Amino acid sequence: MRTIRIGRRTAVATEVLRSYWFVAAERQRVYHQRLRGAPPPWTTDLILSTYRFTNAYRAADRVSQDLIQVQYRGPQAPDDLLLRTILYRFFNKPSTWRAIEDAVGTVSLEAFDVARINNSLERLMRRGQTIYSPAYIIPPPKFGARRKHLNHLLLAQHILESGATQSVLGARTMRDVFDTISSYPSLGPFLAFQLTVDLNYSTLLDFEEDQFVVAGPGARSGIAKCFADTGGASHEDIIRWAVDNQEEEFAYYGLEFQDLFGRRLALIDCQNLFCETDKYARVAHPEAVGIGRRSRIKQRFAPASAVPAPFFPPKWGINERAISAVADERMATATDLFGSVARSSEPVGAELR
Repeated sequence: MRTIRIGRRTAVATEVLRSYWFVAAERQRVYHQRLRGAPPPWTTDLILSTYRFTNAYRAADRVSQDLIQVQYRGPQAPDDLLLRTILYRFFNKPSTWRAIEDAVGTVSLEAFDVARINNSLERLMRRGQTIYSPAYIIPPPKFGARRKHLNHLLLAQHILESGATQSVLGARTMRDVFDTISSYPSLGPFLAFQLTVDLNYSTLLDFEEDQFVVAGPGARSGIAKCFADTGGASHEDIIRWAVDNQEEEFAYYGLEFQDLFGRRLALIDCQNLFCETDKYARVAHPEAVGIGRRSRIKQRFAPASAVPAPFFPPKWGINERAISAVADERMATATDLFGSVARSSEPVGAELR
């Protein structure tokens, strides 16, 4: 086993740690392959090609991409941004958000109508459609409604009416924002941290993303599989170590990592990657002991349509590079595919002429 210094602590890593960095590098390679329009298969790794895993960068995930566009294409008043962000993540499902917009138009504090949105979601459920994503499980707050979704709508209304916007605007650190969000019912530490990161994508906040992290249950389990002994280092210390040492770790394991158009992995990304490694290890390292008794990966990977050109928070300064890189890569892929088709259509013996 490998010993690693994490601050003043000495941790003992297992072979699963190599899988952590492999998942980060290979999943990111798959992302770039799909962005450039390359045909499948995008990886030879059987686990990554069979089961569903998130992107190495949280902001590049399909639902996060949808949320970021929802944030930036609507009104930028603080109340409106807070409302759109929390309401989107309560359901975390693009089709549900479309139904909400169909009910009230562009979502803003002025347009927010609990009764109309409730009726729209009720119609979806009567047609047998799911309105929640399984990614985040948010216990229904106790606002007296019979339906879970209506309690969540009432929670969103309560958050806005209680002055949360001013508390968020007055925050001096990401931890302050987290404390505000986590003070509301049903929003435990993990979800409050995720919402804090989401709000920081928007124009509402502009904190350094590597300022603060909270390890979720999946990340804690992944860390338990990656380290036989943490030497007393906290989960958050280990996540920060991963961020600080990412280039050295990829080099140590001989892995090539294609970053996000010049952006390094941040705390939220490395936190998520420990969660994804927990899943990956269920198949790759079934002997590894995590937290809980999960032994299978439930969600299978189903390739969807081509990945659209990405859009990241403009303040990151990577959108122009992303658009340019994707355009160049797709042109190169199209040229390669055209050449392959042309060569395959040549008559037998053409190479002899």
